Amino acid sequence: MEITPEIKDRLLRLQEKYAAMGQDILAYLDGLLYADYLTYWDYIHLDTLLSLQQPKTSYPDEEIFIMYHQITELHFKLVLHECKQISQHPQLTPEFFATRLKRINAYFTALVSSFDIMVDGMDKDQFLKFRMALLPASGFQSGQYRMIEIYCTDMARLVTLSKREDLKGASLDEQFDNIYWKYGASELSTGKQTLTLQQFIAKYSGQLFKLAESVTLTNFSALYTRLKEQGDDLTVVEEELRKLDLFVNVEWPLSHYKSAVRYLERDPVDIAATGGTNWQKYLPPRFQKRIFFPALWTEEQMEQWGKSWVMNVLKAYRT
Repeated sequence: MEITPEIKDRLLRLQEKYAAMGQDILAYLDGLLYADYLTYWDYIHLDTLLSLQQPKTSYPDEEIFIMYHQITELHFKLVLHECKQISQHPQLTPEFFATRLKRINAYFTALVSSFDIMVDGMDKDQFLKFRMALLPASGFQSGQYRMIEIYCTDMARLVTLSKREDLKGASLDEQFDNIYWKYGASELSTGKQTLTLQQFIAKYSGQLFKLAESVTLTNFSALYTRLKEQGDDLTVVEEELRKLDLFVNVEWPLSHYKSAVRYLERDPVDIAATGGTNWQKYLPPRFQKRIFFPALWTEEQMEQWGKSWVMNVLKAYRT
């Protein structure tokens, strides 16, 4: 084989690279020589990935339940990958902001559109049986989802609705103590914190508060305000932020609400969600009115936040 000028150029550049690190290029070339060819299944650890579904019961559809939640968490990881790039960018531009927001919205598009797997893709009788073996675990305990919320907006906008106005100027500690999801995991009968919430707080509370501190000035809302003050054209950014607001605070909770209505609602008595979360008050967007970017919505839009979606779902699933 002829040693072309291109090959010589690459070898010289590799030699310079490893010499700068005090390394011998021949050792690395030997490594390439002796290494096996990379395969698709080894690169993505396919065998390990396909072994991660460990049902707790013998009901076949439990495996669907597990895999869908695993897929969801991988999408959340993709979202957080983009959140970190936006938040940590040393000189954020509207173009970079918009591009990364489009990626995030593409991930949520896939998530929301795929939720029919949870709504209609499992046998109802199987679900109502195998779910009892999963207590107190719940999708409520997704730490990654809470991280996404924190990256998006100021902590004051995540305070439970009944205390949001009073705590607008409170300390981060006090706002975090009154974050909305702490009120969504209360027992239906007593109002006390469920074990689901206690477990979640023990595992994630410190990590989430630390993240909230670190992005106080670099969450999406703060970054948008900064760029707006600079006079940048944020037309595309605003469009993508609105989409994200609806995905996270309306479409995604509503997808879960549809599933809860499908599997858990019984007239006249509702079944508690896995982990005992109060899904009737926690999931409907109109009850919490979490809005990441209120400056991008009219007063009427915020007043009617999520209402039409919920009404349409109730109509569809109760007929």
